[in-house]
Amino acid sequence: MCGIVGVVSTQPVNQLIYDALLLLQHRGQDAAGIVTQLGYKFFMHKAKGMVRDVFRTRNMRALPGNCGLGQVRYPTAGNAASEEEAQPFYVNAPFGVVLAHNGNLTNAHALRRELVQTDHRHINTESDSEVLLNVLAHELGRASRGAVLQVEEIFEAVRALHRRVRGSYALVALIAGHGMLVVRDPFGIRPLCIGRGPDGTVMAASESVALEGTGHRFERDVAPGEAIFVTLDGQIHARQCADDPRHHPCIFEFVYLARPDSVIDGISVYRARLNMGEALATRVISTVPPPDIDAVIPIPESSRPAAMEVARLIGRPYREGFVKNRYVGRTFIMPGQAVRKKSVRQKLNVIASEFAGRNVLLVDDSIVRGTTSREIVQMAREAGARKVYLASAAPPVRYPNVYGIDMPTQEELVAHGRSVEEVRQLIGCDALIYQDVEAMKRAVGALNPTLAGFEASCFDGDYITGDVTLETVAALNAPRSGAGDDDDSAAGTRLTLPNAQEV
Repeated sequence: MCGIVGVVSTQPVNQLIYDALLLLQHRGQDAAGIVTQLGYKFFMHKAKGMVRDVFRTRNMRALPGNCGLGQVRYPTAGNAASEEEAQPFYVNAPFGVVLAHNGNLTNAHALRRELVQTDHRHINTESDSEVLLNVLAHELGRASRGAVLQVEEIFEAVRALHRRVRGSYALVALIAGHGMLVVRDPFGIRPLCIGRGPDGTVMAASESVALEGTGHRFERDVAPGEAIFVTLDGQIHARQCADDPRHHPCIFEFVYLARPDSVIDGISVYRARLNMGEALATRVISTVPPPDIDAVIPIPESSRPAAMEVARLIGRPYREGFVKNRYVGRTFIMPGQAVRKKSVRQKLNVIASEFAGRNVLLVDDSIVRGTTSREIVQMAREAGARKVYLASAAPPVRYPNVYGIDMPTQEELVAHGRSVEEVRQLIGCDALIYQDVEAMKRAVGALNPTLAGFEASCFDGDYITGDVTLETVAALNAPRSGAGDDDDSAAGTRLTLPNAQEV
């Protein structure tokens, strides 16, 4: 999960991109970068850290130009510790291209070999985004055949890119002297939308909140497989470039990743979370009699809409029992298990009066590694709770995600290979209630019946791109093993995917 933005305007765009990245900061806290274009020259600044820390006044002054793009990153492939892997990435031939990418390529290793051995292009990092950039640059060179680059040739290059690349990719790219290219993968796994400002500025971004929060009007989502090219004077050209596009957005965007005030693929993220709460309430009633629950308490912050609906439907009081320190990063995307454990109590503090002598139902958006859940249950008990029930608005996370969410190894998933009762015992709660997979899909899908379905592989093991094997997951995990997760090492893991081929 990363956040990307691209802008073409008649005014300087450095501050606008900065403001948009602040609105997308929840999508990545590891690194940030901005590149702008003035004439045929690119100006770039990127570094590890959050947006407010990476960009100082002197950095902003060094980013002139009326078009540009930016990214906030958290690592899902490559080396999390390398500042060189902060985005955007740049290649100088052909034409000069810079790119920012959200997603994860499942055939990055094979593409890297092709680029080096066949296309004779140099890859300098372990990032799959640099691989994607070089595939795009190579196909642009082939399509233009050494002549002046035309719009239709850009779309021809994207068609070739779709045929070569597998996995998830929403991207924005600048082609020096030509304009901005916006592309979404043929399944529409990662989100991407486009809009305009009152002065004619064109902006593309991962979430609608980045458009609306900077004064732009949301126009539409980029369709799966679609490419949009925006010339430097603001003209928009769009083509469907995939042979067989199908719309399967990542359902985890609605569970946790996206901001609640965003609308993705016609679905209000907030409304989706309310719907998941409605479905969860049915599961709660069948597991714990509502009179046994004194209060329903959300685990901040993504779970609040679901918790409110659960409380309303079971007829029990909704209470705030945890105060969140907003200046501590999300534990879900922290790179080390030891760091995650330590940060839980730094991030949350209990309001003891809401727990003392009560049976409480804690509602979370999802349970991934279980580390946070175990600590929070213990905090509730220490605050005096008699019984602690835990409900998850999402189903058990049992399988690795290979499309850009940081849950790639089965060993670190608390629900993998365990029954609900075994997970309950590990977490230490008195009852554990999970959402049902199909109920979750119905709850979210009801808000846009035109969707073909959802990418929900971490819940159901169904990898919609059709190319994921045990070897694929092992290859994606390889650069991450030994990265410092004290009890989550992927070394020696035997992966078992229900819909993957044994290779």
